[in-house]
Order: sequence, then structure tokens, then C-alpha cells
Amino acid sequence: MSKERQRKEPTFLISIIPVIVTVALLGISIIVYGADVHIPILMGAALATVMAIYLLGIPWKEIEEGIVESIGSTMQAILILAIVGILIGTWISGGVVPTMIYYGLQILSPTFFLVASVILCSVVAIATGSSWTTAGTVGVALIGVAQGLGISVPLAAGAIISGAYFGDKLSPLSDTTNLAPAMAGAELFDHIKHMFYTTSVSYGITLVIFLVIGLRFKANALDTSEISGILGAIESIYTINPLLMLIPVIVIVMVAMKVPAIPGLIIGCFLGGFATLYQGGDFGLLLDVANYGTVAESGHEMVDELLTNGGLQNMMWTISLIMCALTFGGVLEKTGMMAVIANKLLILAKSTGSLILVTAITCLFVNTLCGNQYLAIALPGKMFKDEYHKRGLAPRNLSRALEDTGTVTSALIPWNTCGATMSTFLGVPTIAYLPYAFFNILSPIVTIIFGFTGITIMKLENDPAAPEYIGPASKNKA
Repeated sequence: MSKERQRKEPTFLISIIPVIVTVALLGISIIVYGADVHIPILMGAALATVMAIYLLGIPWKEIEEGIVESIGSTMQAILILAIVGILIGTWISGGVVPTMIYYGLQILSPTFFLVASVILCSVVAIATGSSWTTAGTVGVALIGVAQGLGISVPLAAGAIISGAYFGDKLSPLSDTTNLAPAMAGAELFDHIKHMFYTTSVSYGITLVIFLVIGLRFKANALDTSEISGILGAIESIYTINPLLMLIPVIVIVMVAMKVPAIPGLIIGCFLGGFATLYQGGDFGLLLDVANYGTVAESGHEMVDELLTNGGLQNMMWTISLIMCALTFGGVLEKTGMMAVIANKLLILAKSTGSLILVTAITCLFVNTLCGNQYLAIALPGKMFKDEYHKRGLAPRNLSRALEDTGTVTSALIPWNTCGATMSTFLGVPTIAYLPYAFFNILSPIVTIIFGFTGITIMKLENDPAAPEYIGPASKNKA
């Protein structure tokens, strides 16, 4: 009978080694070989596993459970990703996306396109509570309009993502907006109101930046011949009908009325299927585009590239990347390595500002290593909840910091669930749109500045939602 290994707690050195090695492997793979990031992440997970088994005495069964739990916690998101792949395929083949592009090219001007994109995506995301749904529907169409107007696609993607994440953050229907206060011990609407202070500043600056950039296009003569060519190419393969735009409206309204995301999106797929039949397709074509996506053949290179997209199989690369990242994240979480690294950071948190800075760094750290925004909110929330309480800070300060960093930075990391998803939906590499996702970049910076200056930082004693609250009424009774 084999002797069981003595279990040990991970040290900082043991915890940080898999992180450093994984970052190095990712850098070598991307910069030197231009390879995908899947295998380096799995190699990092394997290293962390070996160290946990032989140095910490943690049994494989327990680590395996952590991996399964990590992947299982995001199965809903993975299912949504697969369904949106089908939805994009059927909406393109059914003429829904082409119709949106067709009319968008005739309505939007290059000068105000970026600002209009931010605002439109903000409204849709607030109504649906989902940045993914926003990017996978109106976002795809706006990318097409941008190409037609001669606007940089990465720049347009930055505007789309900025608007989508602003709306996602402030929507009471959003899962992350509900998760953050739940982890911090705050009330949902208190969290949203408190978050509005920092979010409105980031959003205002973002709109000004995109407006200034848009003014650069004012002097540019609109290439009407190119637009006419695009419109003609779309008309040559699709029957354009404004009624087709009712399909995305129906889906958005359903989600806004709290129809669960998966059934709502599946209904959107069926509506896209009927639209495909309306375009002259048959059941065989419908099955093909749902699985493999639409292949456009108009003869116009840009239109064909844009409208060749979607399908379940097109999402498999992204889904496999997410599962690799969650495997690594599951090992780090289950073995306690992640907690050790985060607790080490707390040594640096001497003031309220530095505590919020450490919270932000930890959220970004988890987003980068675990590849998942839910973990980037949940883990730091669990780690720092007691520390905020000890320092007399209201829970809404923590929930705001979690969302201002954990939610928005997820779209800026190529192997993160959100970064990979946005890149796949919009057809733009994460690294390409990252410099233009101004809202996502500004949000962590603004929340850190608010922390150091003390602007809108609420004390525990002034929080009516906290059990320790001693308001005027209570004081009078005393």
C-alpha cells in the first residue's frame, strides 16, 4: 500500500512559477512562432498540476474536480457562444445582417459613425444585459457598415465593444452586474448607482475621443462608387426587405423582457432559418449554414469576406480556447495558488486607494491567467470582502472595483472567454482592437483614481444597506 503524500500549503514561489512559465510560453508562441495560444496554456496547466501533486501532495482527483468545476461554471456561456454561431450563420444567409448593412450604409455618415456605434451598442446592451448578444448581432452589421464607409475595422470594433460593455455593466439584467454585488455583499441597485459615478466618466471621455476621431473623416470625400458597388453586391445575392430588421428587434425585446438568453437566442436562430427559406434556400442549405456558416459569393471581394461567417463549427476554435484557459484557471484556484498570489498583493494595500489598486490588479491577473470574467469577479470578491469590511468600507466600493476591472478587461485578453468571443464575432484580432476599446481601458484607470482621491468612496457607517449602518433615525432612538 503506497504511502499518501503529506499535504502542504502552496508558497508564493511555488504559486508564481507556473504563472511565469505560462506567460513566457505564450510570449514565445505568439511572438516567435505566430502560433495559437491553446497548447502553451495547457502546458502551463500541466506544470501547475505536476507541482501541486509532487510538491504539495494534492491528489489528482481533487485537481481534476477543480478543472471540471471551472469549466462547468461557464457551460451556459459556452452554450450561448455555440448558439450565437448558429444565429450569425442563419442571420447572414437569411439576409438579416445584409439588410442592416444595406440600410446602415445609406443612413450613417463617416463623421458620426463611431459615436453612433457606441451609443447604439450601449442601448442594446442595457436592454439585453449582454455584451455578447450585442456584438454578435448589431456589432456584426456595424463592422460591415464601417468597411463600406472606409473606416478602420479595428477602430469600429473598439467603438462596438466600448458601447457593449458600458451597457452590460449598467444593465440589471447582466449576469456580471448581478455577480459583483453578490460577491461583495452589496445590493444590486446600490451597486449600479455607485458604479455610475466612475462609469459615466469613462463613457463621457470615450464618446469625446470617438467624436474627435470621427471628425478626421469629415474632410474625406465619401466614395459613393464603392458604396454603390457594395449595395449592388448585396442586392445580387439577397432580397432586401426592411421587415427582416424585425428579427433582431424581436430577439432584443425578448431578452429585455427577461426571456432566458438561451431560449431567446434559439428563437432568433429559428427566425433566421425562416428568413433563409424566404431568401430561396432549402432545408439542406439551412442545416449547412447553421453548422458551417454562410459562404457569400457575390463577386465583390469585401462583401464576400464580410458575409462569409457564422456557424457552429466556426465557434469551436474559440470554445476550445476557453476550455484550455478554464483548465489552467481551475488548477490555480483548486490548489490555492491563486489565493496565495492575491494575498501577497494585499501587503501592498496600505491605503484605500492602494486596496482598490490591488483589487484591480488582481481582477486583471485572474482575467489573464484564468481566462474568465466570472472568476475575475468571484475570486477577488471572495479574497477581499473581509478586508474592505475591516477597513470600514461599504461593500459597494468592492463591487464597483470588481466590475470596473473584472468585467471590462476580459475583452482585452486574446485567450479570455470574452476576448476570444469578441474577436470571433467581429472578425478582428483582440490585439488589433485593444488600443481602440477606450471605455474598457479607461474604466480601471478611473476607478483607481477615484480610490486614491476618495471621490464617492462610501464608508461602511454611511451605507444604509449594511447591517452596521447607524443612520439618523437609529441615532435619535439611541
